Amino acid sequence: MSKLKWVTGVAVLACSGALVACGDGGTPAADGSATATPSGSATPSTAVTPTATTAPDPTAPPTSASPSRPAGKPSATAGAGGVLSGRREVTIVRVQATESGVALDGGTLVEVDDDSGRQLFVPTPVGGGKYLIKAYGRRDGHPANDDPACWQVVNPGDGTPLTVEGTACDKRKPTQLFSIVSKGKGAYAISNDSAFLQFSPSRGLILEELGDAPLRSTFKLVDNGPARTPAGG
Repeated sequence: MSKLKWVTGVAVLACSGALVACGDGGTPAADGSATATPSGSATPSTAVTPTATTAPDPTAPPTSASPSRPAGKPSATAGAGGVLSGRREVTIVRVQATESGVALDGGTLVEVDDDSGRQLFVPTPVGGGKYLIKAYGRRDGHPANDDPACWQVVNPGDGTPLTVEGTACDKRKPTQLFSIVSKGKGAYAISNDSAFLQFSPSRGLILEELGDAPLRSTFKLVDNGPARTPAGG
């Protein structure tokens, strides 16, 4: 039991028993929670020494994870490789037209605003940047519609413009070999030799050499799914 004694007017704590312990400096320390040190200051025995951490170097360049590519295969219709692969059927629409599409109707290439004629086409590469343009009828199971007709340039020989008609496909004939060249924004120029497919208000679709004249007609190839099998000769 601690007792207070008065020495020259100052209260002094007398240490007795096991409840308190006096340090060298006369400061009481709780048993089991402090240890007297030679300097007279108590260091808690249960204190946890903090673990040193390394601060990030502000001069180090930032690190970033490598970007991941999306999984899966590219679309079969992406870009010109799709509609010009020979494996897709397309409809052909003149960019400058509003409500009509290209069709082989009555054997002649025309623009129509209904579902008449052959309106499904398969541009088929034959090498050298040239294409056979195969024309098909509707997908109705009729055998005649699955037998393609190919575009062929016809020269009437009477001073009238060149036209396009459908005939049996033959890649050996230069009059059936067309160039299809991108003009940007999904539009294409279609030509045979140096004559371009153009629309004339008085004559319809014709082929003409432009010379210094601007290209007036370009065409969109609108994907309509896989080409039917077989795709024709």
